[in-house]
Amino acid sequence: MRKHLKKYLPNHEAVHDNRWLRPFRNSLLHPRLWHLNRHSAAGAVAAGLFCGLIPGPLQMLGAAVCALVFRVNLPLALLVTLYTNPFTIVPLYVLAYQIGRLATGDSNGFVEPPAFDMTRFVAWTEAMQHWMLGVGKPLGIGLVLLAITLAVAGYFLTKAAWRFYLIRAWRQRTRR
Repeated sequence: MRKHLKKYLPNHEAVHDNRWLRPFRNSLLHPRLWHLNRHSAAGAVAAGLFCGLIPGPLQMLGAAVCALVFRVNLPLALLVTLYTNPFTIVPLYVLAYQIGRLATGDSNGFVEPPAFDMTRFVAWTEAMQHWMLGVGKPLGIGLVLLAITLAVAGYFLTKAAWRFYLIRAWRQRTRR
């Protein structure tokens, strides 16, 4: 498993030689951030899954901070954030909104956004702000709950998959 993952992850020297990362070299070159074992991989998957739902371009920054704080594999944490992309982000946010509605007890259902009206732009802007505030609470709570659920599930599934792989490899070695 380790050999397979190392093919796709950047190495220690690439960070050391990068001139943009020079100010952070002491923190980024900690050995535990680059070591790949079942504990660091599971933590990195959890960090990447949690931070993948952060809106905007801050996902990888969040995953890097989590990897630094929890001392898990940095490249894998950054790689895992890519599960959110233009194809998956809308279904994930709809799911998060539904989870947030369940958690807050909101039984109103989804309210359509106001139709765009260029002739009444100011009124449309105010209506859009009101709509976004109404959607914001269930969406925000749902995003946090979904991120926690994905992180916990990713952590335990990674540990289980790594263990399954090790048991299978050990059995194959003992059969020879």
